[in-house]
Amino acid sequence: MAGQDKETGTDEAATAAPVADPDAKNDPETQHFRLPARDAHRRASERDEAANAKPLLPRILQIFVAVMFPFIVVAASVRAVTSSVFLWLEYHRPGFPADSYGFSTDDRLTYGSYTVDYILNFASPRYLGDLVGPDGQQLFLESEVGHMQDVKMVLATGFLVALVLAIVAVVCCIYLLRRYSGGIRRALFAGAVSTLVLMTALAVTAVLGWERFFTLVHQVFFSEGTWTFRVDDTLIRLFPEQFWLDSGIVIGALVLLVSLVSLVLTWPTRRRRTRSRTAQEAARRRMRENLESSSALR
Repeated sequence: MAGQDKETGTDEAATAAPVADPDAKNDPETQHFRLPARDAHRRASERDEAANAKPLLPRILQIFVAVMFPFIVVAASVRAVTSSVFLWLEYHRPGFPADSYGFSTDDRLTYGSYTVDYILNFASPRYLGDLVGPDGQQLFLESEVGHMQDVKMVLATGFLVALVLAIVAVVCCIYLLRRYSGGIRRALFAGAVSTLVLMTALAVTAVLGWERFFTLVHQVFFSEGTWTFRVDDTLIRLFPEQFWLDSGIVIGALVLLVSLVSLVLTWPTRRRRTRSRTAQEAARRRMRENLESSSALR
């Protein structure tokens, strides 16, 4: 019996469950790390918020492109009118008033082309000041040359600013194209709408009072008394009031055309909205997967 008990005791000791080593809990090789449920839920929520958040930078870039759109389009339209081609078309169009002081159409085209070239090149005021007419007299008065110098500075500044804005807008559009689907379309659509609103307001103002509108425009850009001349001065003979009226109409027509084409190409149709939404959802999925992958590596 004693032997049996001893044998049984040995068997029981052999079959008993092993006692867990209290130091094993602190052994990093045997421990399995698992985040508490609360932390796991918090991190998952943060990933979802980061993936679904609407990025701020693309929205800022869209606003910038939309705001700059009118300035760029107007500057480009003004540049199109500031050309010898427009001069030729204007002087040869039926109904354009003749010069009552003796300039022929060829005279106007020659001297007018000199004037347009001066405001677009880097020449000094002598470019106009040294010109003489058929009678050998100085063609432009000193006051006329001074005004054209002011015009040159205003246009050069405006064209330079518009060029810089256009370059920045192109860079913004490249970023939107790569990072934010539909951003370019929305920016150009908003810009075209704002341009139409602006041009409508200007057109109504001009139609209600062209002379007052013309005066206000000159008062904004030029000092008082530097842009008024006699009817027999060369600038008035080359560029009568009808010329400026026609120029305003052509500039408005060009701006209107560009804005309407932009509206047609960027109108938010269902197909375009769906395509943009699908691309954005795919981008969010990729971002969520990247966030989950980076979280799992921590």
